[in-house]
Amino acid sequence: MAEFAKERDWDQFHSPRNLLLALVGEMGELSEIFQWKGEVPRGLPDWKDEEKEHLGEELSDVLLYLVRLSDICGVDLGKAALRKLELNAIKYPVKLCKGSSKKPTQINVPDNDDGSSNGGVTAISNSDSKSRSDGV
Repeated sequence: MAEFAKERDWDQFHSPRNLLLALVGEMGELSEIFQWKGEVPRGLPDWKDEEKEHLGEELSDVLLYLVRLSDICGVDLGKAALRKLELNAIKYPVKLCKGSSKKPTQINVPDNDDGSSNGGVTAISNSDSKSRSDGV
């Protein structure tokens, strides 16, 4: 992505703000594909090949802007994604969350016989994760 932008002299336009706004615009285009379709089954069995190809193009636009934005911001997106998965594993323990769409703040944490709360596993509220300064 960096080389692609450099060859076209687009670095001058690729500020974090501009890239974010472009990403949001592409998300809008992606959303339009699903607008008014209701729920769509996995695999999109009723979609025409042209519709799936268009979807792939819009998904790619979103991905490419996201990759470029992370590069410009100095964020290793691969590392950040892996770290986020680790944090989510703590935030949404299988024992408490399997089969549930509830937020961690809505999960009832059962008490153990010894009076401790679920063996030391606690649900993290959404506000806890937003107070971090590392951006993940």
